[in-house]
Amino acid sequence: MAEHHPVSDSKHKSSLNSGGPSYSGNGRSRGGLSGGLSHPAGWQSLLSFTILFLAWVAGFSSRLFAVIRFESIIHEFDPWFNYRSTHHLTSNGFYEFLNWFDERAWYPLGRIVGGTVYPGLMVTAGLIHYVLNLLHITVHIRDVCVFLAPVFSGLTSISTFLLTRELWNQGAGLLAACFIAIVPGYISRSVAGSFDNEGIAIFALQFTYYLWVSPHSIDCCCQFMCASHVTCKISELIYKTL
Repeated sequence: MAEHHPVSDSKHKSSLNSGGPSYSGNGRSRGGLSGGLSHPAGWQSLLSFTILFLAWVAGFSSRLFAVIRFESIIHEFDPWFNYRSTHHLTSNGFYEFLNWFDERAWYPLGRIVGGTVYPGLMVTAGLIHYVLNLLHITVHIRDVCVFLAPVFSGLTSISTFLLTRELWNQGAGLLAACFIAIVPGYISRSVAGSFDNEGIAIFALQFTYYLWVSPHSIDCCCQFMCASHVTCKISELIYKTL
């Protein structure tokens, strides 16, 4: 006959009581999504994500009044030249873009585009257009240029949140993200159709500042190199505007 071991039985019962899932009165287990949201950190993360998403939507939608009132077009002189350069880049390639002589710019002298522009804006729009085509999303390069600044304005809100959170706290970061999404001075330089350097330069500035002040930049070589590279590009943009 098998011997009875009361000590092993008591250990088995205690392991069942401690390791098994706990159930509430209605028969459902505790934990999961409801358990995560019942924790204060879960609600704080959800609230932060919601505020950042609304700031991105507010920044994007507040810059669409030109498209809603008229149509999806490029306006002003410099954005139109930038659009023509981007169209030439996507149609003929980067090498032909660098060697392109535009006889309609700086008339009657003409303009050597590859030696007189900083191609960061054109390359960014061309890269987005290339990726969309790889995903079989048919879109004209004009529409990419029109909506580039509103999209990057939403990214500016996120980068401003990251920067301000590092400098102060998360609440200040959310407030700064909401402010920069609707500040009139930034809206005037990043409306839909204004395809100019400021459309992506403000985002690059804020994100570069975040990379420099982030404590992880000391330990992460990739982040340090990224911050250095973006800083050089921003220096070129500032030199161009002066």
